[in-house]
Amino acid sequence: MTRVASTARRADGARRALLRRSAALVVAVALGSVGLAACSADRPGPDKAAQALADAMESGDFKPVSFTADSPDAAAVATVRTDTFAPLAPWTPTVEAGTPVVDPQDEDVASVPLDYSWDVGSGTWTYATKAQLTRDEEDVWRVTWRRSLLVPDLMDGETLSVERVQAERATVLGAGGAAIVEPRPVVRVGVDKTRVDAAGQDAAARALAAALDMDGDEYAARVAAAGAKAFVEAIVVREGDPAYDLSVLGAIDGVNLVKDTLPLAPTRLFARPVLGTVGEATAELVEQSEGALVAGDRTGLGGLQRQYDAQLRGLPGLTIRATSADGAAVRDLFHVEPTAGTALETTLVVDLQTTAEQILSGIAPASAIVALRPSTGEVLAVASGTGGEGMSTATLGQYAPGSTFKVVSTLALLRAGLTPTSTVSCPTSVTVDGRTFQNFPGYPTAHNGDIPLTTAFANSCNTAFIGAREQAPQSALVDAAASLGLVPEASLGFASFLGAVPADADGTAHAASMIGQGQVLASPLGMATVAASVAAGHRVVPVLVHPAAPAGDAAETPSAAAPATPLTAAEAESLRTLMRAVVTDGGATFLQDVPGEPVGAKTGTAQTGSGEEMHNHAWMIAVQGDLAVAVFVETGEFGSTTAGPLMEAFLSSPAAQAL
Repeated sequence: MTRVASTARRADGARRALLRRSAALVVAVALGSVGLAACSADRPGPDKAAQALADAMESGDFKPVSFTADSPDAAAVATVRTDTFAPLAPWTPTVEAGTPVVDPQDEDVASVPLDYSWDVGSGTWTYATKAQLTRDEEDVWRVTWRRSLLVPDLMDGETLSVERVQAERATVLGAGGAAIVEPRPVVRVGVDKTRVDAAGQDAAARALAAALDMDGDEYAARVAAAGAKAFVEAIVVREGDPAYDLSVLGAIDGVNLVKDTLPLAPTRLFARPVLGTVGEATAELVEQSEGALVAGDRTGLGGLQRQYDAQLRGLPGLTIRATSADGAAVRDLFHVEPTAGTALETTLVVDLQTTAEQILSGIAPASAIVALRPSTGEVLAVASGTGGEGMSTATLGQYAPGSTFKVVSTLALLRAGLTPTSTVSCPTSVTVDGRTFQNFPGYPTAHNGDIPLTTAFANSCNTAFIGAREQAPQSALVDAAASLGLVPEASLGFASFLGAVPADADGTAHAASMIGQGQVLASPLGMATVAASVAAGHRVVPVLVHPAAPAGDAAETPSAAAPATPLTAAEAESLRTLMRAVVTDGGATFLQDVPGEPVGAKTGTAQTGSGEEMHNHAWMIAVQGDLAVAVFVETGEFGSTTAGPLMEAFLSSPAAQAL
């Protein structure tokens, strides 16, 4: 609009305002002559129209907005908004209308600021635009549409784009700040389509797939679908991995070996079920991230890497640009530098974890070794054998704990008035509601009959504990389990299960609970916690991670609901005496020669399944100084014969002795 036209418009507006004021004065005088008083009706201001526009800019629904005659209609404006903001998806703006300002020269003209705020993950992009509104003869405020209402100075033909630079991913640390997951050299193996002509690319893909025992059809299809100059990765190999002969793979026509680094643990299997892995974000993870991840980003794919991904991956660098239609003019609208991730501190002792995994390496069934430091609750090792097929048997396994649960049953009996020297009856069998319970095959007959509780515990007499069930009702078992840390719900800061004892169990179910079978469940982590609580003299809560605290906040502290009856020092001392008797006079005498402080232990065997599917879970828990350990093998002979040698090897190892 020219200055002359603008001046004329203001003059015309002033004349119309003067006429309205004159007409109102005439009406008022006329009404006053008959004894009535009145004034002109108020005309609507621009506030509602301004708010409707802000809401539409935020939602994309422009139907409530009225536009001037020379503007596109609501549907067309909605399309422009959608197309303009599409490159920013899935982010959406928050838009607030400022206070409208009416033109002092024309009350039918107003302007309103629109304040935009975009949460783009790496930061907050804020800016303001200004809309012009005009009130028509029907008192409707109408918006004059311009594309620059969406983004300041945005011209027709300009497009928005987003450039992201992923931040440096932080490492995972072990005890003492030792690096566990850190950048390590790898070699990416794949077909490089620039190294083989089109006619030979299919053969190259199939030859490489055959050498790697991959699906040849699937890999060949990926190679065919990739760009003409693409490198199509088949596998990533740790540098020096003896399982792969890179010289042979590299000799295949069309195959390229690309050196790189990736955040990796010391070995391919090191604490993998707990730590998880890092890889390219799946489409599902990208969708769930609400803009935090995009295709091609590297992210945690399981375990702690996934759970603490936001902390570890940091914030990407981000630039939002506007580019002219011909691509010649580019201007930056918003920029933020990447923020590196923050290291995740764990309590794992690298050498001890490695030792545990080496001990389990030859075990075919699912297996686990968990080690805790009783004085602090720190998890020092949490190893799951390969028989678990990637599951964290150590922290998530749910198994009948067998006679290792007699530590819990004994605590309930101690609270009922028994002492380690109290006499209990150990017959060869006991029948409860028609079901006969016996001791394990080979139970020493010399320890049948009336024997001290210490002897019954040391030799794991099932019938003695079942016979004393009336002194330890099911509620007492639940409470004793909680006193020793075996609780069904605990917030530990990592995926875990400790244990569960049924609240309602009577008859044979209660009898089975006394010896850690029936409906009683525990994980190796849970039973290590029981042992740690005995050693510490109070209920222990396991600690594996120390997550970074947000600004001004404290890091989450692992916790569990308090037991009804806390463990006392006297109770813990009695339990330590009983566990020591297992080593000096019971089923774990082979641990007497372990170097260092005296060892206390409890063996456990739990029958599971039925008929031909029946098999034994083999358990052992032990304490030595400020170390508590649980060993588990899903299918074995007995606790002493299957889990026992693994426990002895672990406690005798240089890594354990160095603690």
